[in-house]
Amino acid sequence: MFRIVTIEREFGSGAGAIAAELARRLGWKLWDQQLTCEIAQRAQVEESTVALCDERVDSRLYRFAKAFWRGSYERGIHLDDSHAFDTDRMMALVGEIMRTIAAEGNAVIVGRGAPFFLREREDTFRVFTYAPHDEKIRRLLAMGKTPEDAEDLVENVDKERSAFIKHYFNAEWPRRCLYHLMINTVVGDENVIATILNGMRMLEALPAETALRGVR
Repeated sequence: MFRIVTIEREFGSGAGAIAAELARRLGWKLWDQQLTCEIAQRAQVEESTVALCDERVDSRLYRFAKAFWRGSYERGIHLDDSHAFDTDRMMALVGEIMRTIAAEGNAVIVGRGAPFFLREREDTFRVFTYAPHDEKIRRLLAMGKTPEDAEDLVENVDKERSAFIKHYFNAEWPRRCLYHLMINTVVGDENVIATILNGMRMLEALPAETALRGVR
């Protein structure tokens, strides 16, 4: 029985809205912006500080400076929370939160490495959404983005996500064998949601040994 759905996505494919509606229909908790809030509360930093680290790798300059700082005699100097918090710290907290979410169940989780953290759980249905370039731009324009911003985001955000997954999970992005379902959202949100729900029901009806198992 599936108790968790993870939705990984190409930027602009509409996964946020799809996940929200899926969670509503299932009566499950949505972990999207709420995950950012939870990280911020645990780290005692502003949500905006967490957002700066969200699904991207700290710069090489920052990582070099941090390594130098850790090895220097100045490592005892106090840093305020905004400087102490970085992607490494965020990922440690995400791992803790993912274990809590998994224990509670009935959750739809968007991004944040969730399919990798939960890849060995048999109660987790893993989805990847993608879309053609024009569909991504259309969706972003409908959200109020300018054409210039939409093009820039589509061009760069997924590069950051790919580097993030490579750095923290040593995997290519997307790792196709990880997902039960990969779907093109150009078919429309309603069809995507229906396909996810049907896929979950079909797999639950199969003998256990034929379902997709954990990927290492």
